Amino acid sequence: MRSRLATRSARLVLAAAAVTALAATTTACNPEDIANTGSSTAPSAVAPAPGDGNSSSSNNSSPNAGSSGSSSSTGGSGSHGSAVETDSGNGGKSSGYGQSCGTNDLDLTVTWEAQPISYYLVTAKAKPGITCYLDVNTPSVSFGSGADGVASPVGQGGEDPIKLSGSAVAYAGINPKTTDGEGGTQFGNVIVSTTEDDPNPAELELPDMATVDQPVVTNWSPNRNETIPRVI
Repeated sequence: MRSRLATRSARLVLAAAAVTALAATTTACNPEDIANTGSSTAPSAVAPAPGDGNSSSSNNSSPNAGSSGSSSSTGGSGSHGSAVETDSGNGGKSSGYGQSCGTNDLDLTVTWEAQPISYYLVTAKAKPGITCYLDVNTPSVSFGSGADGVASPVGQGGEDPIKLSGSAVAYAGINPKTTDGEGGTQFGNVIVSTTEDDPNPAELELPDMATVDQPVVTNWSPNRNETIPRVI
């Protein structure tokens, strides 16, 4: 009988101890501690989401997209602008007919001819893609910038406008010295243009030094035999 009472007393003591321990644990983990612990943990878990989704992805992608669109548009206009400048560089002569030849529309060369007299032969050819007309009969020719170096027309050669396109050519003959004797001035270049007021005259290097004194020039002609500059 005493053994049973002892066992029961021991059980009561253990139960009382467990209740005391549980009360102590509940007191230690009070609501304020739980609230403080939750408030410090929650922001660290949520903070990365706004930064990853809004500030980094959205804000950074928008300027790049705008920059790419602007660059693509500018490049397209730039290419188109270049094409327009090329056409204007040809003086607008690359399309249509009936347009006057400017000096910059032509490829000009000069050669020395010894027969039947000594003279310089100027050959004019339209640049690729250009069709134009030499509607001023006589080219403007001068040696140097002085008035005494300007070549006078002698009237030989064609009279009608000459169409230049593709392989078609026109000729003009220059006699740099029409006087007798040793007089004259030496020049290594001749200035040629389609008209006197052409803003883009061509300065051509002569095959050799020319003695110039009262020079003359013929009209343009598609027949080189008509451009031998004779003074009558």
